Amino acid sequence: MSKKILFVCHGNICRSPMAEFVFKRLVRRAGLEDAFEVASAATSDEEVGNPVYPLAKRTLAEHGIGCPGKTARQLTPDDYDRYDMLIGMDGANLRNMELLFGGDPEGKLSLLLDHTPESDTKHHGRDVSDPWYTRKFNIAWDDISTGCAALFDKLTSANG
Repeated sequence: MSKKILFVCHGNICRSPMAEFVFKRLVRRAGLEDAFEVASAATSDEEVGNPVYPLAKRTLAEHGIGCPGKTARQLTPDDYDRYDMLIGMDGANLRNMELLFGGDPEGKLSLLLDHTPESDTKHHGRDVSDPWYTRKFNIAWDDISTGCAALFDKLTSANG
């Protein structure tokens, strides 16, 4: 049985697809493709059907990661039952997920950087800032790659 993870941000064109493809690379490099199902979605509908934002795509490519065919999709109420973990990039994403799902009765919702060790004071407990507004894709990359690595380590060490 695979662990199903959904990364979530506002538009699903910058942060959550970056997290999706960073995490997929970690999974592929570890040879664990059968152990994980990874996707991403948006809390809003404003970018549905649009491809990954060019600067996000370029940032991934600079690190040897592609995102072919990815287009934005909106989160649905059914996603709560479909996924084991729904991971937001910031507090607004988390609040929007809680509203859509009517809470979090099974404890499936979290923020990406909450998975980093508490000793990592640069990342732990922070929001992944939205590079759509800041244009600081390098900072988003650092936060996302650090958060995904910490989540991957946590999940793979817990499973053996």
